[in-house]
Amino acid sequence: MKLPQFPVEGGCQCGAVRYRLKGPPLVVYACHCKDCQRFSGATHTLSMFAKAGDVELISGELRGYDKAADSGRTVRMLGCPECGTKVWNEPLSFAGILVMRPGTLDDASWARPVGNIWTDRALPWVEIDWSQPNFPGQPSDRQPLFDAYAAEIAKG
Repeated sequence: MKLPQFPVEGGCQCGAVRYRLKGPPLVVYACHCKDCQRFSGATHTLSMFAKAGDVELISGELRGYDKAADSGRTVRMLGCPECGTKVWNEPLSFAGILVMRPGTLDDASWARPVGNIWTDRALPWVEIDWSQPNFPGQPSDRQPLFDAYAAEIAKG
């Protein structure tokens, strides 16, 4: 997987919120939990872990709310107060990490997922690559996902 030259930028649907990602993410994976299905209106979302220090809000403001995730953990969802685009969330159990939505990047062509979580909630017709690291629910350790992402980057 070839990464872009950082920094890269992204933002919400209406353009009120803009951000800059100053370094490579730690991982990109698909989440099939019911929460992600519901808030995206799709079969799953893509999650991109980034160090909070690598993300800069360059315009606009984010409005958030705290919600209990399928895992039972609390997640702070943050998005544009104008158009409602979810830009990232702050998992309160993962200090210093933002879980970004790669679809909000200006160019997300490089942000390919390397695995899946909550596969037991995936819709029955969704095709999952079982050769990747996959988890039936919330993984207790995401290291296999981080390792798979690092391996893909090493391949170039």
